[in-house]
Order: sequence, then C-alpha cells, then structure tokens
Amino acid sequence: MCLATLKGAVATIHLWAPVNEVEGQALDQLKQVAALPWVFHHVAVMPDVHFGKGATVGSVIAMKQAVSPAAVGVDIGCGMAAVRTSLLAEDLPDSLIGLRSDIEASIPVGFNQHRSVLRGVEHLDLWRGFGDLVPQVQDLRNKAMAQCGTLGGGNHFIEVCLDEAHRVWLMLHSGSRNIGKVLAEIHINRAKKLAHNAHLPDKDLAVFLAGTPDMAAYRRDLMWAQTYAFANRQAMLNELTWVMKAAFPGVSFESPILCHHNYVSEEIHYGEKVMVTRKGAIRAEKGEMGIIPGSMGAKSYIVRGLGNPDSFCSAAHGAGRRMSRHEAKRRFSVQDLSSQTYGVECRKDPGVIDEIPGAYKDIDEVMANQADLVETVHSLKQVLCVKG
Repeated sequence: MCLATLKGAVATIHLWAPVNEVEGQALDQLKQVAALPWVFHHVAVMPDVHFGKGATVGSVIAMKQAVSPAAVGVDIGCGMAAVRTSLLAEDLPDSLIGLRSDIEASIPVGFNQHRSVLRGVEHLDLWRGFGDLVPQVQDLRNKAMAQCGTLGGGNHFIEVCLDEAHRVWLMLHSGSRNIGKVLAEIHINRAKKLAHNAHLPDKDLAVFLAGTPDMAAYRRDLMWAQTYAFANRQAMLNELTWVMKAAFPGVSFESPILCHHNYVSEEIHYGEKVMVTRKGAIRAEKGEMGIIPGSMGAKSYIVRGLGNPDSFCSAAHGAGRRMSRHEAKRRFSVQDLSSQTYGVECRKDPGVIDEIPGAYKDIDEVMANQADLVETVHSLKQVLCVKG
C-alpha cells in the first residue's frame, strides 16, 4: 500500500514516500498535475520523488485522450541496462584504473561522440524513419548516428559491479542523447502554444490531445526517440563487452536486462486504455525484470515487478536526488567525494561533485518504501564507475 494519499482537484495523489520527506516544490507540482482535466484515476508517486522541470521526477501519470510531453522529460527513453558476466570478484585485478581507462577510451562521455559510426549502427531500422521526424532535426542525422553508443553526462554512468555471490555485472544508464533532447524541447514548446493549454497553472504541463496532428507528430517522434535510446544502450553494451573480452579472454555474458524510466506507454489500467507517462519510474508488471540504481557510491538493485495496480504497475527508477546540483556543489568538497566513493575506481574531482552519493536519497529506504511494488532479485555494489 502507498504511504500517503493526498486529495487533488481532479485526481487523488498516492505516494510511496512519507509526505514530510517530499520537498514543497515537488508537492506543488504534484497537485498541479492532479488538477489536470485529462488525468485518469490517480497520480502515483514513487519513493524517489523530487522536483523536476514541468512534471515531478518519480511520477506516474495516466491520461485519457491526452499526453503531456513534460511528463516524459527531455531525455526521452532514458533508462538502464545490466548484464551478468561469468567473472567472479577474484578474477578482477587489484587495480581497476586500467579497465576504467579502456572503457573511457571505447565509449565517449559528456558531449563527445564517436569519430566514426559504430559497426552495425548505420544499419539499424530506426534510420529509415528519421526522415519522417520534424523538419527541425533533419540536419542532426549524422550527429545522432555518431552519438549512438555514447554515455552523455549528468547522472549517466557505466559501472562494473559485484552481486551478493561476488559475480561481476556490467550496468549502464543513458538515454536518447542530443537528438532526444531536441525532439522533446520542440514538442514541449509546441504544446505550450496550443489554445486548450492557455489557462493551465503551469505551462510546462501542456498536453497534446488525441486525434490531432500535433499528437500524431509527437507520438511518432517520441517512439522514434525511445527506440533510439534502447539502441544507444545496446550499442554501449556491445562496446563494453568488447572491452571486457580484451581484458578477460573467455568471459561470457548472460542476456541483458533493459528498461526505460522516462517514457510513454499505451496500457490498460482499471479496465480502460490510457497513455501512461513514467518520468523517473520503471514499469513493474508482475514478473517483469527491472533495474533500480543507487548513487555512484551506493548499492543498486535488480528487481522483479509485483504488478501492483495502485502504482500503475510501476516502481522507482533509482535513489532520487535529495538536493539540487547547485546545493551539492556548495555543500560538498572533493575530499567528501573521495570519502563517499571509497573503494570505487572513479573520478574524484570537482567536475562530478554534484553526483556525490550524499546528494541522493538512501537507496535502501527507497527500496523499503516500495516493498509492495518490486522484490529484490540481486543487490549490486559498484567497484568501478565511469561518469560523463
């Protein structure tokens, strides 16, 4: 069961986080979402909830005959990938700095891209639909191809982890890169200008209505970007496995677990067909595998969904921030970062202080608050982390 229920103007708000631990800005956003006339049944709020641009991060919003692009976010299709290897902890060298260097040399981070398109990427089916996207992005095709298989920055990462049995896992977090961001911003700005959104309390919550050309264009570009995000993570996994094979001849890999946590899906809930936006949330249908990462110094979890209908069969996407990036940079030092990432081979410099573990919620509290949404299959602890 959810921990709290709040009354909204149109829909109720079901929270899997203690109300007194949710920042005021986020609560205000949730109440504005719950006042939208298109919201269906209730708004589900995950335990990693925090304030976001437009819609709250950690919110699951079902709508009838409408969708809000800001409820997806600008990193369309952002999500996770994880794969268990045949390696054990004892197979890893005492120092992982060489392996981190090899990963960083193989997979561009930040704003960087591949010098040439990765093998296989140019033949992906998704490029056949590129010409159908909005005209404003047609000059970005080459950049999108070169960025397929790249990490990006912010909270995106690549990790080598150990599970409870000391098995080695590979895990990564990234989305649809620049092309997804541009597409999202184009459609968010389009929605804000539509007449039916003129009187919304927050223009960032503007929606497209079913049956309109604007909705059709958004859904076309959205689905393309979600497909691109999956392809980006799969391309990175391919590069990562090549790095691991070079370092550990004979290593093998199980089938990967892949999941979005910023996306739209057409689903049936409470007997009705609705458009569900998950912004900072994963789908957790009964038996469905998912990934819930902590911060760069904390545990992450491989989970199995319990199919809770009250959450629209969803769960948290991670630890969730407990302070802004600006506040983290103000409050913490490089020494704090080094201390909080002790034992992890990773960057320990001013450029990643905003990603310090102390800026995030306690992942174990997040997991405890959603015990009715997912069950833990594996717990992972990183020994190596690559950040953009």
